[in-house]
Amino acid sequence: MSVVSAGILLYRRNAGAGIEVWIAHMGGPFWAGKEAHAWSLPKGEYAADEDPWLAARREFAEEMGTPAPSADYFRLGAFRQPSGKVITVFAAEAGFAPEEIRSNTFPLEWPKGSGRVQHFPEIDRAAWTSEAQARTLLVRGQVPVLDALLEHLATARGPG
Repeated sequence: MSVVSAGILLYRRNAGAGIEVWIAHMGGPFWAGKEAHAWSLPKGEYAADEDPWLAARREFAEEMGTPAPSADYFRLGAFRQPSGKVITVFAAEAGFAPEEIRSNTFPLEWPKGSGRVQHFPEIDRAAWTSEAQARTLLVRGQVPVLDALLEHLATARGPG
């Protein structure tokens, strides 16, 4: 059985930058000092018997330290990652401006082999970024989520 994950992609329209998306920089020593392909949608794994929408909301709250904003969410799709994990993504247009990011943490022996376990935030920061910039920041397996969002927005808008 493959690993499943669910996440939320918030977007907003900015007259100067076009579509902007809310993404998060992954925490921990592996991602420290990296920018390109070191960002992700707020997301996390869930059990086979769990509703992916409920999991997406739970994971967003855990990683951001605040609930996902009230908005008209829609299921954007399921995206297979290079690892084989499948991420179900829900998207919504929303303004979101938390005062701070307070992510949950994970334990990791660091430095490796030291016997010392430290706790690191899953997410160390998050920000609105242009859709074009997000393509260079997101881990490569999540870039198709941006394509799906743009396709959805073009379809929803209808012919010119």
